[in-house]
Amino acid sequence: MASTSAATAADAAPGDARRAVAVVVGVVFIDLLGFGIIIPVLPFYVRSFGVSDVFIGLLAASYSLAQFSAAPVLGRVSDERGRRPVLMLSVGVAGVAWLVFGFASEVGDAVGTTAGLAVLFGARLLAGGAGGNISAAQAYIADVTPPERRAGALGLVGAAFGLGFVFGPAVGGLLASETAVSAARAALPAFVPVTQFSLPCFAAAGFSFLALLAAAVVLEEPERTRGPAARTTFVAQFRSALADADLRPLVVSFFLTSLAFTGITVMFVPFVADFFGYGATEAAMFLAYIGALGIVNQGVLVGALSRRFGPRRVARAGVVSLFLALLVLAVSPLAGTRALTADGPAWLTSGLVVLLAFGALVSFGNGAITVGLATLVSGAASTDTQGSSFGVTQSAGSLGRTVGPPLAAAAYVVVYWSPFVAGALLLVPVGVLLRTRA
Repeated sequence: MASTSAATAADAAPGDARRAVAVVVGVVFIDLLGFGIIIPVLPFYVRSFGVSDVFIGLLAASYSLAQFSAAPVLGRVSDERGRRPVLMLSVGVAGVAWLVFGFASEVGDAVGTTAGLAVLFGARLLAGGAGGNISAAQAYIADVTPPERRAGALGLVGAAFGLGFVFGPAVGGLLASETAVSAARAALPAFVPVTQFSLPCFAAAGFSFLALLAAAVVLEEPERTRGPAARTTFVAQFRSALADADLRPLVVSFFLTSLAFTGITVMFVPFVADFFGYGATEAAMFLAYIGALGIVNQGVLVGALSRRFGPRRVARAGVVSLFLALLVLAVSPLAGTRALTADGPAWLTSGLVVLLAFGALVSFGNGAITVGLATLVSGAASTDTQGSSFGVTQSAGSLGRTVGPPLAAAAYVVVYWSPFVAGALLLVPVGVLLRTRA
């Protein structure tokens, strides 16, 4: 009955469905814009406390641990109580978390490094719990779109991520600049602690609160039938997914892909700082380049390829592309930082060319895997369990992002290329799993 109701609603009012998708994508974009702002400054923020780079990995793991725990719960609650309240609650909590995150340095200066780090980790745990809302957003999209259009619609969520990573890191890098910090200090009251680290955090909080306002004003609950869902535990949801022959390889693939990708997400900014001399602003510009490619890949290319070749083949192509990207990144320092030509611009170096190739590969690979796997999950789940199924698979991804960052950071400290090569090797079984079914 739920399946018929959802399909009828989507087919009868395609304009309403498109508007609903646009609103959810907009909320995800605003939320991710705030998240993207933090990315280029976070490793430097951690280093400002005078601790090992291993703490960068631990901080990333704390976010993913909370997301791992929250995603199935938020997905199930969205099945039972509705998508809209879950999305609103999560973006509001994220705003509070980013606000607290910006005060961690002040706490460290006033009370001590340990207290500052405790605030830093506490805020990341809170933000990670809110970050589990992607399952509700994906389920919302599945509610209002028919199966044949679902890959393209889910790709728009990926494009919103891409847009967030285009503008977010760029805004974060600009806000971390001396010019922006000086201007903010002159404009804001003296009691507001404005630094190259706090200012981007406060901006991220502001964007999350803007997403909350947008959801409250324009987001409507999708029309669907909600039955009295059985109460299941966190572990039971995973057992059920792993017992399902269709969902099991997808859950494992989400875990392994996320584990492989942590070497990039956690150590890329320190890597380009150490080997290419990039600061927060330069790293932000490069992340914006990757995000811009992600808009095209996830918003247009991946959806079109999925319709023509099927989501499973697209996901496999993404695995190959990400595998190559990780290997290219591992060897990129060998290219050096010399200018390509004696009379050309000094910034156009051989190393930059290699990094640009890496960016193209990683953008397509990540987009194809994300959209391909999400579409396969949607097809494997019933209408009334879309949220729970997305929650479990997203949580499996969060588990990979929980385990991976400390390992990647520790491996990077020992041998810089090891987290990237290890990530490439982890993608091999993912390719095998995705070949097990036609």
